[in-house]
Amino acid sequence: MELIQTLVEDYGRARPGQLAARFGVSQASVTKTVRRLERDGFVVAPPYRGVTLTQAGERLAASVRARHRLVREFLEALGVSSHQAESDSEGIEHHVSEETLAAMRRYLEGSGNSG
Repeated sequence: MELIQTLVEDYGRARPGQLAARFGVSQASVTKTVRRLERDGFVVAPPYRGVTLTQAGERLAASVRARHRLVREFLEALGVSSHQAESDSEGIEHHVSEETLAAMRRYLEGSGNSG
């Protein structure tokens, strides 16, 4: 969702080939995922027109982006390099609980490191 949002912001739409190249997967894998996201109401993907986000998709992408930013800032506050924090936050953001996110937020607010 984050990457779709970024590509839409940059190019007006996300093309399956762009998504496949960025994720290092086949276009068939992207097409399958896009169909699922479309079925769930997060994207619109008319044939040969690229992928755009619905309002629900925009909300979800914004939420994912905020989680990603919070995890990255937390890792950086612990002394992890910016590059490594960015890389690690890509995986952590998808698995971390709301309770843990809240604790990370409190830590950053308490230490004066929030961005």
